[in-house]
Amino acid sequence: MDQNSASVPAPGVPADTMSGVHISRDVTDLDRRIVVALQQDGRASWTSIAEFAGASVSTVTRRGQQLLAEGVVRVGIVPTLGSEGHVETFFVRINCTPGAQLAVAQSLIGSPYVRFVTLVTGKFDVFAEVVIPGDSANYAHVLTDLQGIPGVERWRSDLVVHTYKVSFDWGRQLYDSHAEPTADPQSYMPAPNTCDPTHFDDADHAIVEELSINGRASFLSIAAKLDMNESSVRRRYERMRSAGCLTTVTMVPASALGMSAETLLMLRVEPSHLASVAQTLAQHVSVRFLATVLEENSLYCEIILPSTETLHDFLTGTIAHLKGVRGWNAAMELVFMKRGFIETPWWRAQVASAEAAIH
Repeated sequence: MDQNSASVPAPGVPADTMSGVHISRDVTDLDRRIVVALQQDGRASWTSIAEFAGASVSTVTRRGQQLLAEGVVRVGIVPTLGSEGHVETFFVRINCTPGAQLAVAQSLIGSPYVRFVTLVTGKFDVFAEVVIPGDSANYAHVLTDLQGIPGVERWRSDLVVHTYKVSFDWGRQLYDSHAEPTADPQSYMPAPNTCDPTHFDDADHAIVEELSINGRASFLSIAAKLDMNESSVRRRYERMRSAGCLTTVTMVPASALGMSAETLLMLRVEPSHLASVAQTLAQHVSVRFLATVLEENSLYCEIILPSTETLHDFLTGTIAHLKGVRGWNAAMELVFMKRGFIETPWWRAQVASAEAAIH
């Protein structure tokens, strides 16, 4: 481990100790509105964000830049999944040898094949999502290498056979009457991937690499760094975006928005009801990710809600009444460390804060 690493908090540390983002000041309602606006459009102008937030452009610009600088929110732009060729995705649940959870998670973060990593409660220690390009000949090689990470005690992989929803704007539930499910399926289904892998040349890759680090970087700054013309950078970006080649990832810890219930569910559903259950759940803005996996006709569902009380209401008032749902396993996310192939900027401070609370 490097000097910035910390050990995994010992058993008994409260979940809220792990979930609190380390920032130098309180997050205000204006800050939350800025974050929610960035979740909906990570490259939105400060003028349009100010309109949503109900404050002056100068104030919103100053506060927004501070939130980005402090790592409360991070915007990155990455190639859309599958835009560079065929991929298969595996949902992975891992048990670790005692005390090895953080080291295992750090190794997963460093893999270019891993899109998502989080420490969790429950029967498993780490959940991850592994994306493998090419055909089945690559599966064994990638998965075997990852399974060999020191500290991995048990590894369970499930093939994702269909993704119903990927969303980064779950924070709008704080300001929208989202409880009324939308009637427009296109508003929550993933956008179709119309990108041709040949769209990407060396210059495109270089632009996307800069945007993955800072999704709000100006075209002028990217052009200067890459020794390109600003109009060329802008034109290439707009071409990739309009063709569906790019995905904007806006990351923020739920606690920064005053929310504390980040939950991963594995729903067991009768085969004949899989599609209808998924379509109903996908309509809820609190459902961030939803996909069918091969095992046991299961749905993998990530839900982000304000509190354990609202989580209870969602489980008993919504999921429990869906025809075909036979039960579920659940885990609370303690701290997510990577999402959309991008490492979160706050997880080290979270873990260090939790360790300090012990001593």
